[in-house]
Order: sequence, then C-alpha cells, then structure tokens
Amino acid sequence: MKEIRVVFSREARKVYEYLNKEAPISKNERTLLKAIKQKIEFIKTNPHYGDPLSKKLIPKEYIRKYGITNLFRVELPNFWRMLYTSTEGETKIEIIAFILDIIDHPTYDKKFGYKK
Repeated sequence: MKEIRVVFSREARKVYEYLNKEAPISKNERTLLKAIKQKIEFIKTNPHYGDPLSKKLIPKEYIRKYGITNLFRVELPNFWRMLYTSTEGETKIEIIAFILDIIDHPTYDKKFGYKK
C-alpha cells in the first residue's frame, strides 16, 4: 500500500498555524482545528475521502498556481471547507494529499463563483 503524505499550501499553512495559536482561547477555533486534524487522518487512510468536485468547477486560480487536475472538498464545522488535491509522489510509492485552502463559507462561495 502506498504511503499518503499530507502537505499544506502556504495559504492553508497560515490558517492552520492561526488556528493552533487561537485554539487555547477560542472554542470556535479549537473546534475547527480538531475537525481539520481528524479529516487529515481520514485523508491519510483514504486519499479520496472528500467530495470530488467536477473538473469544470476547479477554480482557474488552482489550475494556474498548482497545475491540479482533481479537487476534493471536505466540510468542516461552522460552514468552513478544506480543499485538497491528490497526486502521486515523486517516488511512485506515495500519494501526496496537497491541502490548498482552509476557508470560510463566504470565501468558498466567492472562489467558486456562487451568488447569494
């Protein structure tokens, strides 16, 4: 079985670090951080854990920036979303789950062009 490694984009890493910093003093951030850690473990078990999004829905920003060909969405508490892509690692004996974004619902709607 291939090893599954989880890697954060710079943007996702910033959010993750912020949540780690705020979690001791904020219940919302603590809940969100706990859910992210749990979902990461699920992804390590199954790299296709999240909801696959149609290729035509992948924001062009992600295609330009990361050259992705697939995108998965994981729902988090308080209507937040975690977006990731999976790809084979450089050695062909691992799969990399690359977490692109951890975003709130209004940001998610804007990124995907959804209107209220």
